Amino acid sequence: MTYSYSITQDLAWQTEAKWQQPDTPFMSFDYWQALTDSGAIGQSAGWIPLYLQIYKVSEHAETTDKVKTTEVESVETKSIEKESVEKEYRLIATMPLFIKGHHQGEYVFDHAWAEAYARYGEDYYPRLVTSVPYTPVMGQRLWLVEGEEITSAIWQTTIAAVDDVAKQVGASSWHGLFIESEQITAAKQLPNPIFEHQLLERQGCQFLWQNQKLTEHEAGSGPKAYTDFEDFLSTLTAKKRKNIRAERKKIAKQNLSCRIKTGEEITAEDWDVFYQCYAMTYAVRGRAPYLTPEFFEQIAQTMSEHIMLAQGLDESGEIVASSLFFYDTHNQPNATLYGRYWGALEEYDSLHFELCYYQGIEFAIQKGLQYFDPGTQGEHKLIRGFVPQKTHSLHRIYDARFEPAIANFCEQDNAYMQQYREQAHQALPFNIDNMPSFNG
Repeated sequence: MTYSYSITQDLAWQTEAKWQQPDTPFMSFDYWQALTDSGAIGQSAGWIPLYLQIYKVSEHAETTDKVKTTEVESVETKSIEKESVEKEYRLIATMPLFIKGHHQGEYVFDHAWAEAYARYGEDYYPRLVTSVPYTPVMGQRLWLVEGEEITSAIWQTTIAAVDDVAKQVGASSWHGLFIESEQITAAKQLPNPIFEHQLLERQGCQFLWQNQKLTEHEAGSGPKAYTDFEDFLSTLTAKKRKNIRAERKKIAKQNLSCRIKTGEEITAEDWDVFYQCYAMTYAVRGRAPYLTPEFFEQIAQTMSEHIMLAQGLDESGEIVASSLFFYDTHNQPNATLYGRYWGALEEYDSLHFELCYYQGIEFAIQKGLQYFDPGTQGEHKLIRGFVPQKTHSLHRIYDARFEPAIANFCEQDNAYMQQYREQAHQALPFNIDNMPSFNG
């Protein structure tokens, strides 16, 4: 079987095949349409999007290959002629690829690499990035057509397309961020070095709450899910249980209360206040928010079944803080709650922990979700029962002078992160009989 690729800048490919259900809400077409329509991705945002389309090619097509070439945003975009596609090519996968001149909204930091280039008078920009913009969530980074599976052959063709774009735009590097382990495994089966350069892996750590009581098991299956928040607390050491209960009591002592709204229950007023809260988190750092009110208005219309809003109310019933979550459908494999955006109009003791973590845990238990991903970084999540998990990113350095040093850095950093995850795991607050196993 042979493969080919094309490069496009529009989203028309979404209608050219029947696609698999995305593994997270952040790879849904509705989410990407909102990013596009709101200007969160595009020239002005510094996230110039390309889409690499991977095709299975018949033997007949291989001998009569017809490729149409056009210039788009200074990138040579290859697209197979329509009459040829229908007869000779079958679209099987698409991967997003961004041309970037900055590091904003990525959460895997390569600033030191950029500084090294600058010290030697070399350009680190533009660089290429594959990720969900502004969202540090592990997952698939290729959309797959129904009936297809990720393979090393698909990855090899995809990397060839990435290298093609890198050569055309003079990119220093490619960064595939927060890629789930199955796709990492397929990529690592490629010969190394691939073509002229290595495919480097960099590991990190995030924290994931797991809805499983290890001391109790369902017949013929795994651990039982928690029945309620107190059931979860029962798996923690006495000291940690006491600390969390005391922390939650602080909310009532400040005359605050919490409220959960989902989907169409969330009103236009709720969204307005949420955005004020969200913007406040950036204002205190002297920065403008990445996402616009238009983005949230659109996902409220197109993705309501995946959205939960936790609100903090003062004694008069006014909203003073908001936390926005996305969640998978209950019957989806590894159904997960994703904590994404938070903000408060005033400072309150422990309200962040209540709205961002404890309300999320209660919601995950209520909805029967298996996991709760609260976002990137933070040991404060660890002591509240969020388990350290390995994250992965792939990198490709196109300058042979810098590649060995960066490869060595990745190797050393991966060893350090392994130790960090081990130490973090040892600090988990669970009783010994409910301690999850360390998965590396």
